[in-house]
Amino acid sequence: MKTAFITGITGQDGSYLAESLLGKGYLVHGLIRRASTFNTHRIDHLYTDPHDSDPRLFLHYGDLTDSSRLTTLLERIAPDEVYHLAAQSHVRVSFDEPEFTGDVTGLGTTRILEAIRATEIPARFYQASSSEMFGSTPPPQDESSLFRPRSPYAAAKVYAYWMARNYREAYDMFAVNGILFNHESPRRGETFVSRKISMAAARIAAGQQGVLYLGNIDARRDWGYAKEYVEAMWLMLQTDQPDDFVVATGTSYSVRDFLSFAFEHVGLEWEKYVRFDARYLRPTDVDDLVGGPTKAWSVLGWKAQTLVPELARLMVDADVARLT
Repeated sequence: MKTAFITGITGQDGSYLAESLLGKGYLVHGLIRRASTFNTHRIDHLYTDPHDSDPRLFLHYGDLTDSSRLTTLLERIAPDEVYHLAAQSHVRVSFDEPEFTGDVTGLGTTRILEAIRATEIPARFYQASSSEMFGSTPPPQDESSLFRPRSPYAAAKVYAYWMARNYREAYDMFAVNGILFNHESPRRGETFVSRKISMAAARIAAGQQGVLYLGNIDARRDWGYAKEYVEAMWLMLQTDQPDDFVVATGTSYSVRDFLSFAFEHVGLEWEKYVRFDARYLRPTDVDDLVGGPTKAWSVLGWKAQTLVPELARLMVDADVARLT
């Protein structure tokens, strides 16, 4: 039985990954931040009381800014695989909190890598990289494309990417970068544009909301389904040699397209309900991100199955169900 350690286990990707790994027979340990309220709703269906027999999911308090705690946990758990998903991951917020974003999203990765190195645990390490690292580089973007980050979040992710590669090359560590393009689901955080749209469509159709305020709706992204993308994470750590992979659908849709698919699904014309709000604009934006996933197809045997039209509909359906 393999043991996995997941940072960011309570997030969208972490919850799907934990679900998948438990299904594969893993013991799963997750890092959660201490707070006065519980934020485990995405994994509550997976959790078993540790007093019960044969629990396989364990949660530990800790923080990416606390290197001593990370080292202690890794030494005690001795995982076979480490999936580092936690970050300050909201691009717009990173402009407001650039120092915090750099500390958590950038240096947090270094702290985990150093903890693995210092404890000499032969764990395989997955770093959650981001398509935002490509920034203004023209699409399609693949593993050979230049990084031109256009946000503090993206810059922090570039730093983390190179640190993972540095530890791979300097210490012969099995460290991989999964450069995931936008991936959404009904578990997406409510401040992200895809989920804001799906919730608004459901609420407006139910008469519980009047309008939806958005920023740039002409930005184009390569959106996929998070539940499928976590399988690619696992596959990267099963290869013979560590490497870096772009994970994407290879398709491009605008925010305007996502609006159209979501609102049409509940019989509404989005133009009647969407209003522009400049507060949601970024100081510097990324116009178009489209992944080139050929390497993931050929090496990992992974290919996205769910594209934006279906993704928008399944997210709206989930938000409609939450209202009933």
